Amino acid sequence: MTTQTFLLPDVGEGLTEAEIVQWRVGPGDAVGVNDVLVEIETAKSLVELPSPFSGTVGELLVPEGETVNVGAPIITIASTTVPAGPATVGQSEHGEPESAADAGEGAVLVGYGTGGHVQSRRRKTAAPDAQRVAASVGVIAKPPIRKLARDLGVELAAVSPSGPAGEVTRDDVVRHASQASVFRNIETPEWGDVREERIPVQAPQRPTGPTGRATVAPATPAPDAEGREETIAVKGVRKATSSAMVQSAYSAPHVSVWTDVDATRTMELVKRLKASPDFADVKVSPLLIMARAVIWAARRTPMVNAAWVDAEGGAEIRVRRYVNLGIAAATPRGLLVPNIKDAQDLSMRDLARALEKLTLTAREGRTTPADQQGGTITITNIGVFGMDAGTPIINPGEAGIVAMGTIRQKPWVVDGEVRPRFVTTVSGSFDHRVIDGDGMSRFIADVASILEEPALLLD
Repeated sequence: MTTQTFLLPDVGEGLTEAEIVQWRVGPGDAVGVNDVLVEIETAKSLVELPSPFSGTVGELLVPEGETVNVGAPIITIASTTVPAGPATVGQSEHGEPESAADAGEGAVLVGYGTGGHVQSRRRKTAAPDAQRVAASVGVIAKPPIRKLARDLGVELAAVSPSGPAGEVTRDDVVRHASQASVFRNIETPEWGDVREERIPVQAPQRPTGPTGRATVAPATPAPDAEGREETIAVKGVRKATSSAMVQSAYSAPHVSVWTDVDATRTMELVKRLKASPDFADVKVSPLLIMARAVIWAARRTPMVNAAWVDAEGGAEIRVRRYVNLGIAAATPRGLLVPNIKDAQDLSMRDLARALEKLTLTAREGRTTPADQQGGTITITNIGVFGMDAGTPIINPGEAGIVAMGTIRQKPWVVDGEVRPRFVTTVSGSFDHRVIDGDGMSRFIADVASILEEPALLLD
């Protein structure tokens, strides 16, 4: 019997570390090739690692919640098959790929392998509270659907099933979640005894004064010895997001502009599209019209779709003639900004499908690193949280981000008369190194003009 050691592989995008989120196996479990061993979280996504070996699980070398570097051993598997090479699979700490322990079966790592079906073992979950268990008794739904419902905060008992056998389907859960208020499942906690919460972050380099001497930072309070404070480690998506936001905020000079918009005709168009048979199977919302407006306006002001690049020969501005449209998504794991590749080539219907798929994938935690790479301009829909406007931070590698506020009925002057109209605020932040005030103002005005009169998209 040979003991095989599985090293944490590089799952793509050159990531150097990952957190062990949940082990799907335990010591003594029998596993086969392609059985899922563990779920890890990188800085960009959740990934399931399948086993490159068949045998019996020996030791879990890394506990859940710990972050390890690529190339570190994470699990051993006892196999009766004699290996044809080194008894390790993965990537060494020096970045060298390791050999498969079993030449007959080969290493099956994320993103490349045999292409066979990956079987997921039963996930170990914490026991839900008695109320949720009672509510779900009698509801027919597959385990993945139940997990999706938990992630979206949907009570299965409240969902109307549409499956042929009376079961709740994925579409049922998503439809129910989209109809619910974003705040419906958020409980308001009582005021407690804790007055402050401290979230540790990685200490920046010590600043220096004009003389080159280190400046003295003000003293910080000593840690609370009574256990009234909670410490939250900064890692995974939160760590990547904080690094990107600091990089953007302190390298790109942000300028923000905004304007109020009469979006009544946008709301009328959304209503007509929802009633159209061509859009019967896709979700239509004002965000769809906003996305088309941003694409159209970026074509008229290309500099908002550009990027500042510090090259070896000096700084340069890279203007993109295509639109990889990013959509900021708030997920249980943190902020993600996946993008729709070549959005300028999509029809209204195809763009609606792409938006729906992007949103669902982000909510389920299945957004891949590739989905978040190469964005050219971003939309953040703060209106779903009831906000009117904001000054968002630009996604690194881009020159502009547009915020769509909530749409409310307000008094509005039309042809000299005050009438109730659907009004929203379009705001945006831009990199002043790339685009001047006239360009960013013209761009926001163009976006607003589409929301006021969507027929302009027919040009």
